[in-house]
Amino acid sequence: MADTAQQPPAVEKDVGQTTGAANPNGNTVHQRAAYDARNPMALLHQDDQARLPAFGGEFQPGLWRPIEHRKFANPAPLGLCAFALTTFVLSCVNLGARGVSAPNIAVPLALGYGGLVQLLAGMWEMAVGNTFGATALSSYGGFWIAYGIMLTPHWNITGPGGPYAKLADQDPRMANSAVGFFLTGWFIFTTILLLCTLRSTVMFFLLFFTLDLAFLMLACGDYALNNNADAAALKLQRAGGGFGIIAAFLAWYNAFAGIADSSNSFFLIPVFHFPWSEKGREARLAKTASRATAA
Repeated sequence: MADTAQQPPAVEKDVGQTTGAANPNGNTVHQRAAYDARNPMALLHQDDQARLPAFGGEFQPGLWRPIEHRKFANPAPLGLCAFALTTFVLSCVNLGARGVSAPNIAVPLALGYGGLVQLLAGMWEMAVGNTFGATALSSYGGFWIAYGIMLTPHWNITGPGGPYAKLADQDPRMANSAVGFFLTGWFIFTTILLLCTLRSTVMFFLLFFTLDLAFLMLACGDYALNNNADAAALKLQRAGGGFGIIAAFLAWYNAFAGIADSSNSFFLIPVFHFPWSEKGREARLAKTASRATAA
């Protein structure tokens, strides 16, 4: 039983003393050192009132409470990786990388990894009580499933001989307009999520910011194509692909931040809290206090 007093090496260490008081589930309450601005899950909070700062690796845009004696793994990195890989592949196609222009290669990824796996990650976010993560990951999982169905030749929703092509004599702009409406809806949804990250971290905010721009560029590209502005449509598609590539790498960045800790990585990556966030406010107060003490 002597081993129980030995603490394993971690990013955060217990620097306080046991208060002697017990929290509602019987565990004693310890004072903990401040979070090191990287992976807050390295903190082993025992006080159920403790709230951690915003963290993209957990898909948490605001203050949140960790689950006591956590029985669930963190599902956010899984959803982020599923989103990142699928977005990366489709964005390469939108960029026309190596002459590839047909998006069919994205269909199996959209249905399987970006769709089903991300949807499951969103459901697991709901199980751990993360409303934002559940809404975002489940919705984007649904987006990829819908997009995969739209590109599946069997359904032929927007392809030659499909329902829009048959109505081309009435309005030749109908098919591209429909896809533009689809992408515009996701632009609006992403903007709503973006507003919820303004008090989180820079890397989390940039993920939704670049994704929002990708949806906007691609939607405008479809509208430009309807107006026979082929050159402008191609430039907008390329821009959407570029923003999509950036969004994919930002999603991987946040996923790595959520996976890596002192037990499995030699280094941790910063997430850069906004100055006006709760963590930024705490840092300013600490700096002010240290200056007052030095004076």
